[in-house]
Amino acid sequence: MMQKNETAIVKIEDIGVNGEGIGKIDGYTLFIKDAVIGDVVEAKVMKAKKNYGYARLMKVITPSEYRVEPKCMFARKCGGCQIQEMTYERQLLFKQNKVRSNLERIGGIAPELLEQTMEPIIGMEKPFYYRNKAQFPFGTDKEGKPITGFYAGRTHDIIANTDCALGVPVNQEILELVLDFMKKYHISSYDEKTEEGLLRHVLIRFGFITKEIMVCFVINGTKIPHSEELIEKLIKIEGMTSITISPNRKRTNVIMGETYEVLWGQEVITDYIGNVKYQISPLSFYQVNPVQTEKLYGLAMEYAGLQGQETVWDLYCGIGTISLFLAQKAKEVRGVEIVPQAIDDARHNAEMNGIKNVEFYVGKAEEVLPEYYETYDREHPGDTARADVIVVDPPRKGCEESLLKTMLDMEPERIVYVSCDSATLARDLKYLCGIGEEDAQESRRKYKLVKWRTVDQFPMSVHVETCVLLQRRTM
Repeated sequence: MMQKNETAIVKIEDIGVNGEGIGKIDGYTLFIKDAVIGDVVEAKVMKAKKNYGYARLMKVITPSEYRVEPKCMFARKCGGCQIQEMTYERQLLFKQNKVRSNLERIGGIAPELLEQTMEPIIGMEKPFYYRNKAQFPFGTDKEGKPITGFYAGRTHDIIANTDCALGVPVNQEILELVLDFMKKYHISSYDEKTEEGLLRHVLIRFGFITKEIMVCFVINGTKIPHSEELIEKLIKIEGMTSITISPNRKRTNVIMGETYEVLWGQEVITDYIGNVKYQISPLSFYQVNPVQTEKLYGLAMEYAGLQGQETVWDLYCGIGTISLFLAQKAKEVRGVEIVPQAIDDARHNAEMNGIKNVEFYVGKAEEVLPEYYETYDREHPGDTARADVIVVDPPRKGCEESLLKTMLDMEPERIVYVSCDSATLARDLKYLCGIGEEDAQESRRKYKLVKWRTVDQFPMSVHVETCVLLQRRTM
C-alpha cells in the first residue's frame, strides 16, 4: 500500500471510467488524471486506499506514442474532454476494448464469441465541432465580471471559455454577445451558494441540416431586463430561429426549468436524421451528435432486419427518433417513453413526416410492456402477445429485470439493444442470453448474440454507444 503524498514513477496501461490513466506499482493501482495510455509519469498520491489510490500527475517523463497536443487549451482543466490528449485512433481502440472487456467480465460472454461477433467501431472523420447542443453556466470572476464556459472536472467551478472545440462555432459569437450585454446592463450571474443573481445557464441548439439556431436562457426570475436589445442583437445572427426563457428558481442541479416562454420567433427548431424531420423544443431530448446518430440508427435498422411485415416495439423512445426511423420499413411500430412532453413531440414528429404506422404510449417501459402483455393474454384467450422485433435504448442504468423478463416472454425474433453504458448492457445481455444459468433453466437461454458494434457518439470523452443484435434460438 502506498501512502498519501508519496511519489512514484508509473507506466500507464489503461484508462478508467472517468478518463484517468491507470498504472500499477507492485500490484497497487493508481488512478492518475491527464495521463495517457503508454505514458511514463511521475505522480503524487493524493488519496490512498488499501488496494488503490488517486494520484496527481506531476510530470510526464516519457510521453506515450499516443499523446498529442490538445486542440483546446483548457482540455486538462475542463470536465468535458477526458481524453483529448490521446490520438483519435487510440481513443477508438480504447472504447472498443472497454466494451468488449465489460461484455466478457460482467456479461460472461466467451472471448471467442465476442471476437467472432464484433464489427469494427464507427468513428468520425472530423471528431471536433460535432455537438448540436450545449449548455453553458454563468458565473462571476474575481473582478466581478460575468463569465461563462464549462465546469472543471468534478466541481462547479466555471472555466471561462467561449470557444469549445466540441460545439459549433456560432456558440462563441452568441456567448460573447450575451456577456457584452450582461456587462452593459449589469445583469447578474446566478450564485449557487446565495441563490441570488439572474442568469443561470444558456442552452444553444443548432440544426446541422437546417442551420436553424435556438437560444434559451435559464433564469432565476421571470424576465430579463432590456431583453428587447438582447433579442435585437441575437436575431442578426444568420439562422436564429427561436429565443426563449425558462424560469428555474429551485436550488437544484437540474439545468432547465419545467416550462419555457417564447421571447422571439418559434418555440422549436427543426432538423433531420436521414430523411426524417424532427421538431426540437428547449425541453426535448435529442441526440447531440447528428452525424453519428444517423449511423447509429442506420445500424439499429440494419440489425432489426425489417422486411415490411413486422410489429416492432421501441422502448425508451424519447421524441420518437428511432421509432420513426424503423417505421419506414416496418408494418407497425409502438414506442414507449415516460416523459409526456417527449411523447407529444413524438406524435407531432410522426404527423409532420406523414408516418401513420406508429403508436406512442406514455409510461415506464417496465410497466407498459408487461401490462400490455398480461392484458393481451387475458383479452385474447389462446393467443399470446408477440413482437417480431424489440428495440431498446435505455438510460445508463439499463433495463429492469421485469422488463427483460417480458421481452423474453414475448419471444421476438430479434432484440436490438442500443446502449450508452456497456456495464449495464453486459448485465442485461447476461440475463437475456441466460449466461451462467443451470441446465434446469434451459428455457431462459432463448437468445444468442449475433453481432455487436460500437459507435463513437462522443469523441474526446470516455463515453461510447453500442448496438447489439440478439437472435431467438430455434429450440
